[in-house]
Amino acid sequence: MKTNFYTLFLSLLLLAGCRHKNLSETKVQHIQGETMGTYYKVSYLGEEITNLKTSVDSLLVALNLEVSTYIPEALISRFNHGDLPAIEAETLQAAPHFLANLKLSLKIAQITGGNFNPTIMPLVNYWGFGYTPKHPVTAVDSATVDSLMTFVGLDKIDYDSVIHSPSAIQLDKAFAGTQLDFSAIAKGYGVDLVAAYLRQRGIRNYFVDIGGEVVAAGNKGASDQPWRVGIAVPKEDASPNDLQVAIPLVDKAVATSGNYRNYYEVKGQKFSHTINPFTGYPERSNLLSASILADDCATADGFATACMVLGLDKAYALIEAQAGLEGYFIYSDDEGQLRSKATKGFAVLLAD
Repeated sequence: MKTNFYTLFLSLLLLAGCRHKNLSETKVQHIQGETMGTYYKVSYLGEEITNLKTSVDSLLVALNLEVSTYIPEALISRFNHGDLPAIEAETLQAAPHFLANLKLSLKIAQITGGNFNPTIMPLVNYWGFGYTPKHPVTAVDSATVDSLMTFVGLDKIDYDSVIHSPSAIQLDKAFAGTQLDFSAIAKGYGVDLVAAYLRQRGIRNYFVDIGGEVVAAGNKGASDQPWRVGIAVPKEDASPNDLQVAIPLVDKAVATSGNYRNYYEVKGQKFSHTINPFTGYPERSNLLSASILADDCATADGFATACMVLGLDKAYALIEAQAGLEGYFIYSDDEGQLRSKATKGFAVLLAD
């Protein structure tokens, strides 16, 4: 009897332990903080990991020290300000985040016919959306815009060898006034960076969000409980919780670009942060936001920005032509009503 009782007692302990383990494995943990002038949030399934936030913060600090135009000692800032008129191969090799952002920016620039342009920084500063002190342009100086345009263009930096042989080159620029800007993909890249770190730690079910750019993997505890991401209503007076749609996100990334929040108004005229690299002026169209679905968030981020420059029809055609990309576009019709248009793959998600 004692043996049977002891065996039963052990079985109960093991069962309780298994139940406790299962409960802990299905619990969603959360960490959050600030980076790149916005928030970050990480949710993951499993046991709480000690010092995970500290590790994520360190990753994002390292990223910013290479690609943030707001940090004077960052590599991109030293290149922009002339402290490093050229970046030698040894420095590039020691800056994997800078090099990855550069290579992807140039790749997207080529695919989009230059509508995505990483040399747009001088114009971004002029229009008051860059790292220089914020100021609205109360009187447009076309001569200044024209002069800044001479610094903008893929031909203003020597980049071909960067893509093909990064160990044997240096990054040069044609003019001292030419500057780089990775802000259109840096948040997405940061999302991917954190996601890769989570996978290194053995986490397979996670949701990473930096300022609305998101990647999700696995689920929230069951196959029928996918992570979901909302796409905001593109209205100036809408709250962040006002959603146009919410979609399930499984092993994918989504990034949204829009002009409805980052803008200013002077004498009834609105100036948005999306600068057309061919005209030098803020782009104005009926396309209010573009949400792009991709395998990685940096790619989604970059193409979303390009779409805002292209406008609705060209943006839709671009994304339809790209394997692995899907898009959801919110625009204003002739009567001022909100309308949407989705590629086939994105429409499937909207039906879930």
